[in-house]
Amino acid sequence: MSEAKLSDLPNCILIHILSFLNTKEAVRTCILSKRWEHIWKYIPTLILHYSDFSTLKSFDKFMYRVLSLRDDSVLPHTIDFDRSGGLKSGLLKKVAYYVLSHNVKLLRLRIDVKGDIGDILPCISSCQTLTSLKLSVSPKGRYNYGRTLFPKSLNLTALTFLHLGNFAFCAGDDGLVEPFSAFNSLNSLIIDNCTVKDAQILCISSEKLVSLTMRNHYFDVYQIELSAPSLCTFSFMGTPYQKFRGSSLSSVEQVNIDADMLAYYLEPPLVLLSWLSDLPNIKSLTVSASTLQVLSFVPDILKDKLLSASLMRSLKSLKVKLKPLSCGLSMASKITNFDKELKTGFKPSSLIPDGILDLLLKNSPSADVDILECSRIDDSFDHLAPFSSSLFPEFLQPSSNEHVMADLERRLQHLKQVKLQLKLYIHLATKEKIILEREELIALEEYEIMFLKTIAVLERQMRQMRDIEAL
Repeated sequence: MSEAKLSDLPNCILIHILSFLNTKEAVRTCILSKRWEHIWKYIPTLILHYSDFSTLKSFDKFMYRVLSLRDDSVLPHTIDFDRSGGLKSGLLKKVAYYVLSHNVKLLRLRIDVKGDIGDILPCISSCQTLTSLKLSVSPKGRYNYGRTLFPKSLNLTALTFLHLGNFAFCAGDDGLVEPFSAFNSLNSLIIDNCTVKDAQILCISSEKLVSLTMRNHYFDVYQIELSAPSLCTFSFMGTPYQKFRGSSLSSVEQVNIDADMLAYYLEPPLVLLSWLSDLPNIKSLTVSASTLQVLSFVPDILKDKLLSASLMRSLKSLKVKLKPLSCGLSMASKITNFDKELKTGFKPSSLIPDGILDLLLKNSPSADVDILECSRIDDSFDHLAPFSSSLFPEFLQPSSNEHVMADLERRLQHLKQVKLQLKLYIHLATKEKIILEREELIALEEYEIMFLKTIAVLERQMRQMRDIEAL
């Protein structure tokens, strides 16, 4: 018997195979055979990512044609739309209309764009079959520094997975900020660079929530009231400013932390330490080397007997993932260890600071320890898009809780202080005849250039804002 050919397969099988490809690949595959020419129009998955195209213009053109030519009788179960940069209102409305008119069986929806949330929300609120939603809609406009307001009325009872990016959560009529209270089936929640507006406490209440992931790179400081008795996994990436309260942390057994820190800012380490103290039943802990560096900045952390007696009593596994420190954290490390270098000649020689691992393992000496080389912390953060590589994004993105001008002024003064610390470090090191390696001198010069460029950007932004306010 001759071997069956791929082209002999029935259409339903071919459609199922092509549904595993993104839409561009599916369309290109259908060109291979005359019989397959129109099969892509019936695929129940629609995956359009700008990163698959050489230019945004070619992406927009392809997207418009795909939405226009697909068979309208096909009800998709997955729509995944990712488009960087400003998007024309007409094109965004076309995406919104397509979702709205094909939402009967929609299970998974991902929209990541820069535009007007008003064009997106009506189509999402009507998708009652949704089980998975990722929504990241950045405000459009050069001088729009705020984040998009998350709707108070969104109610998707079937939703089990929710990923929100660049939103501000507002208080309801009762004064409480409870954006997730209507999602009764929620199992996994990702809060990506979101904040709280006109309040100080974010309530996360869910009986079924098992996994919570947070990423934060801004100055937003607020408390999180956590009521999630089933929570077992907590992951965090960025600068830890938010404090937790509530008893639900006692159920968490797996923790992944990739903490960072701004140069010469001493508050985040204290918050990070409080997290570890409030998580008494951790069995598996994965941290980056930068997380250990941040912990090492806590004053007298190795001498605090009360603290060491309370940490990590249930730990079974500890993984430390080595990766280069960020510019801000590396500078903070130099400043923090400045006195030690001058007085004792001590110089950190490892990404892992002395004594911190021993502190974490003191109450669980039999825990397995793995030290791994890697470029990022682990798979827990693979679903997060790469953060902007622009110079010091923490300084360039004002908080939504402050007036833009006051916020820019505060950041500018902070950055100038750090620049002065850098000059002091170089001056005293030279005066005390401390020998700096060539690589360190190059790094210090690069830091200074970055500081100067970032200060110039902030000053330009302030001038532009003053011009706008004067109109």
